[in-house]
This record gives sequence, C-alpha cells and structure tokens, in this order.
Amino acid sequence: MDTFDISKPKFVISVHDGSQLPDTDLPEIAFAGRSNVGKSSLLNSILYRKQLVKVSSRPGKTQGLNFFQIGDHSVFVDLPGYGFAKVSKSMQQHWGDLISNYLEHRNQLMGVVVIVDIRHEAKKSDAELIQWLRGKNIPAIVVYTKADKLSGNARAKQTRILDSGHGLTKQQRIVYSAKSHEGRDELLDKIGQLIA
Repeated sequence: MDTFDISKPKFVISVHDGSQLPDTDLPEIAFAGRSNVGKSSLLNSILYRKQLVKVSSRPGKTQGLNFFQIGDHSVFVDLPGYGFAKVSKSMQQHWGDLISNYLEHRNQLMGVVVIVDIRHEAKKSDAELIQWLRGKNIPAIVVYTKADKLSGNARAKQTRILDSGHGLTKQQRIVYSAKSHEGRDELLDKIGQLIA
C-alpha cells in the first residue's frame, strides 16, 4: 500500500471551540459516526497504532474535534460521535454547532469517512449525515465497520440492507474490520484520491 506515507502520525490538538482550529493548509479528512461505532478502533487500524486514538467502551468519550497530522501531507480529524452519547442536551447542541460549522466552512476539508456499524439496520442519523454531505457536495466514503463480527451469509445480508437503506452502490462503500484490517488498503486508496 503506497497511496501515501502514514508512518508518522501524531496528535496535534483537541478542539472544543471554532476559534481553536489549527492554522494549517494541509488537506483534512474527517471521520464521523454514531457513538460507539468503532471510530477510534478504525483510526488506530488505518494507522497501524494500538492507542494513538483513545478507545473507550463509553459512548461519547470523544468530546472535541481531535486532529492527527499524518506525515507532512494531511490531517485526520476524529469527530465526536453522534446518537446516544450520555451528555447534556446543551453539550449535544454545542457538538452539533461545532461539527456542522467545521464541516461547512473548513476549506482544508477534502472529505468525510462516515462509519456505520454493519450489524445494525440503516440508522436515521447515519442516513441524515450522508444526505447532508451530498447536499453540501462534500465527498463521503461510507465504511461498514465491525465486519469480523458477522459470518459470510449474515454479512452479505446486512450489507444489502445497509446499501438499500442508504442508497449506496457497492462502489460507494467499504466493508471494514479493524481487527483483521480488511478494507484498509481500499480505504487508504480512496482517502489518497481525495487528498490528491
């Protein structure tokens, strides 16, 4: 896999307010998904790191926009999970404002990786995000993660259900396992295309 060098990822900053966004001209790829969908595990898997991105079993652990510089060519941005995070309504509202402002107005943003748990039916919140990104002409790469949790037949069935629920073709999404790294090369390739 030689799309781009991911050998030197480093944590840059956790942003809780729009004024804290780092002043850089590097292209950014954001990672979004429902709370507890396996976003941190996927990021660690992509970067071949065990704990660069903190993994938690508690939904809503990521509470800021976490920026990770990848070599000298790009930045990955881990967004707070949406959905059932156990935080106050005002905090959820602040997350919403912070995230939507970042997604709409950040010139460095090249695309969003939308992470969906393959084990569940199509969720309204995922569908809304995918539709919203389409409406804003922000490129999205949809990833069905936790693929290792399902056997062949169940996985094929779930993939069809999600494709139908989100209006996606096979070419518009990636089946991924953070455990086995299945789908990693394909995802890095697509990210590389967005950055290029």
